[in-house]
Amino acid sequence: MRQLVFTLLLASTTVPLIQAQNRIQLSHDEARKQVEVTIDGKPFTAYIYPGPSVLKKPVLYPIRSAGGNFITRGWPMDPRPGERIDHPHHVGMWFNYGDVNGHDFWNNSTAVGPDHKGPFGTIVHTGVKSMKSGKDKAELVVTANWLDKDNKVMLQETTTFEFRGTADSRTIDRITTLKAVGNDVVFKDNKEGMVALRMARQLELPSTKPEVFTDAQGVATKVPALNNAGVTGMYHSSEGVEGDAVWGKRAKWMNLTGNVNGEDLSVVLIDHPQNVGYPTYWHARGYGLFAANPLAPSVFSDGKAQAMNYTLPAGKSVTFRYRLVIRSGNTPDKFIAEQVSGFSR
Repeated sequence: MRQLVFTLLLASTTVPLIQAQNRIQLSHDEARKQVEVTIDGKPFTAYIYPGPSVLKKPVLYPIRSAGGNFITRGWPMDPRPGERIDHPHHVGMWFNYGDVNGHDFWNNSTAVGPDHKGPFGTIVHTGVKSMKSGKDKAELVVTANWLDKDNKVMLQETTTFEFRGTADSRTIDRITTLKAVGNDVVFKDNKEGMVALRMARQLELPSTKPEVFTDAQGVATKVPALNNAGVTGMYHSSEGVEGDAVWGKRAKWMNLTGNVNGEDLSVVLIDHPQNVGYPTYWHARGYGLFAANPLAPSVFSDGKAQAMNYTLPAGKSVTFRYRLVIRSGNTPDKFIAEQVSGFSR
């Protein structure tokens, strides 16, 4: 009997100990089609894959700061008061492209309008390959297929997410490998790409006038002027460029600063030296689109640079690596330099 009591006591203390050691927890809810990420018991983000009837690609959504504030827009998944309701394909943090063998993966959504003629591509989650919680880092490996308009596989994707967190920061590393299936795959120069986030309203850049933005298909989207109360965003690039001027410029990293519900934040997206097209061009807009696109030099240079038209031969693979850092409070250049150095090794 004493042995049984001792065994039960040991088991009851071991579970909390393991949970304490694994500060960064991954939890797969297959019914809800998502993998939740928590740090010290607080929600951080989730990898969601609801399927093409809801989203045309898997995404990380929502994403929170260490202070618990949303850095990503809620609409169209969970609308919040005062948000913009443009570009329904901008959800959370995602990875895709506007012209892959002539298919538009970027603009595809359940609300795509008649002006967008396609053909469209869809990214479909195919599995959770592995997941590992941990004290300092959690790792999630997932797979997906990039499908053409006939649901034939063009690319097989394997993505590793690494999640980290401290008392004042949250970090996501995304390492995505794409393998061409059957035929060569051409990523024609197109401004709509590649790794991207749609930011919360507070992290947009203040704007006093309506804007019209035209996509690669020539379809115009009106972005109306809104009340700027609480809107505090500002872009700062590694090359010293700021504000809306960062669009179409090359930089090793981009820092979006602002304040959400009283929490000063820096959202830093870092390119990797081994990526194609390094240092990347930035498809970053004041209305909340924060994207890095290394594959469209002719577009971003207004024709001054030669087109890349990156081609991935059949059976071959290419890997893209990006780091997202969300830091609370003052973020000195030294901190960013350390993040860049640690990621670039």
